[in-house]
Amino acid sequence: MKSDLERIFGPDGQLAQALPNFRARSQQLELAEAIGDAIAENAQLVAEAGTGTGKTFAYLVPALLSGGKVIIATGTKTLQDQLFDRDLPRVRDALKLPVETALLKGRSNYVCHYHLARTRSEGRFTAREHIAHVQRVAAFAERSTTGDRADCETVPEGSPVWPLVTSTRENCLGSECGHYKECFVMKARREALTADIVVVNHHLLFADIALKDDGLGELLPACNTVIIDEAHRAPDVATVFFGESTSMLQVTELARDTELEQRRKASDVKDLLDSAQAAGMAARAVRLGFDAGPGKLLRTDALARREFVDALDRLVEEVSTLADVVERVEDRSEEMPTLVKRAQAIAGRLSDWRDDSRADLIRWADVSANGWQLHATPLSVADVFRKETESSARSWIFTSATLSAGGDFSLFTRQLGLETAKSQTWISPFDYASAGRIYVPRNLPPPNSPEHTKAVIAEALELVTLSGGRAFLLFTSLRALRQCAEVFPQLLKERDLDFPVLTQNEAPKGELLRRFRELGNAVLIGSQSFWEGVDVAGDALSLVVIDKLPFAPPDDPVLAARMKHLEEQGGSPFMDWQVPQAAISLKQGAGRLIRSETDRGVLAICDDRLVTKGYGKILRSSLPPMPFTRERDEVSAFFDTQREWRVTTG
Repeated sequence: MKSDLERIFGPDGQLAQALPNFRARSQQLELAEAIGDAIAENAQLVAEAGTGTGKTFAYLVPALLSGGKVIIATGTKTLQDQLFDRDLPRVRDALKLPVETALLKGRSNYVCHYHLARTRSEGRFTAREHIAHVQRVAAFAERSTTGDRADCETVPEGSPVWPLVTSTRENCLGSECGHYKECFVMKARREALTADIVVVNHHLLFADIALKDDGLGELLPACNTVIIDEAHRAPDVATVFFGESTSMLQVTELARDTELEQRRKASDVKDLLDSAQAAGMAARAVRLGFDAGPGKLLRTDALARREFVDALDRLVEEVSTLADVVERVEDRSEEMPTLVKRAQAIAGRLSDWRDDSRADLIRWADVSANGWQLHATPLSVADVFRKETESSARSWIFTSATLSAGGDFSLFTRQLGLETAKSQTWISPFDYASAGRIYVPRNLPPPNSPEHTKAVIAEALELVTLSGGRAFLLFTSLRALRQCAEVFPQLLKERDLDFPVLTQNEAPKGELLRRFRELGNAVLIGSQSFWEGVDVAGDALSLVVIDKLPFAPPDDPVLAARMKHLEEQGGSPFMDWQVPQAAISLKQGAGRLIRSETDRGVLAICDDRLVTKGYGKILRSSLPPMPFTRERDEVSAFFDTQREWRVTTG
């Protein structure tokens, strides 16, 4: 395969001939060769590829050439669609290979004929807008060949209609459904079974590994290679699916569905309605039992609240009773047996959480203003994932721009049990020495000081003035974000600076990015959701300001439990976990700045610890190799030079 790859990725190769903007890069070829070797040897490879390496083509080409069945898992559904609709067809056509491809998502992404018909017949919505949404979904379902809600552009992604016209693992009727033969989910699964390349997302992959239930159960045993892109997200996604959670929403939805089915098929069974309503009320009473504001707390702390314990015991009792009542009439409809299973599963999870007997799980509560979630999170997913990767003769490829801290992959490999995997970094081909500067301001208050955010905003104002807008201001907390959003437009106005200000959550993320690109001189204020998976190439973005080093909050109960366990094992929680995790996160945020060979800009990190603390060296070594400065005058000179450069280059 090596000679084939050299030819394909060469300056006169098939990719160069078919793709106008393709440029031969030695890093891309080397990465493709390493992936090809791992596929041939059924090995594990952890591949960190810097921005601009071209990792997508680097794994697609050997995957297409392998001749085996390949599952590719992306970080998000958006990336999944981009890979399937754009990148994969372009490479396949360039190579002229007769390879069958398929796109597979979780159930909730496909219109469900049963739930759509039920929602239409019951008239659940009264708002004219939502009634129109249901009608549009129905029209879409009639003409669509896939039923993929992403293709239904006439209904907003956030419409309350979607949960009622799609199915979930809990409420899918399976083969008992009258629409089983025409089911969009089953059609997608059948296509995936016969395809050579199947594109999924992390959630579907890990849901299936954990639950063996979302469509890959038949695919994984047959596949030769699994490629996990954006792999830095994989440990967190695996943690979610290898654990358990129960929420107030799950209980209230169960109660709602039971009430609807009672009116539809068992109107003579009044105690069914009473039991459903009692379960819903008991779920809401649990929130009152916390008697506190939003926050996260360990199970032991939650159970120290008498009101919460009483409310939780009552909820277990009411949901168990509901399961018994529904079971007595489960032959009334095809929906009733599913309701029984849902109620029994919820009661079981609540009881397990209440009476903890497993030391390998961290049980904790997440309380919001209007609801709650009870979680059982694995202390580690390494053992269970190691069994999956070692259980059969297939290759596993993990790739991302951010998998190591200063070249050390041990945190990532330890989290997923990949200690024996080969790990390697391919550096970005970008000329970072010319592309930008890293700036750490002097004389800022300590990051834990109440005055820090105010000082960051003042510094950001000076920098935005120098850059001419075109900036991301990224904050590690929502409180700091809100503080900046409240004052920054006025501060710009006082300086007669006409830079549009966009703030996270004032519009969908995609819409904000579209506006940012089109405006050309905007300032976007964001937090974690804009630290990764955001690509703004060109002059629209020339400044990224990060307020603090992204250490995980110390009050996170899962982190606290893992730190304690690591310390008990003789490790250093701070140096072995928190520092490398912060380095990977910082690298993600920094990666927003330089996205193409012609991008130029400044990365400002408003945290002295990057310079004054010993661990700062590890964090700095994870950043792009741009010249470092602490002088704002040098930042000003850099932007002046870049303005001249843009004029010269046109």
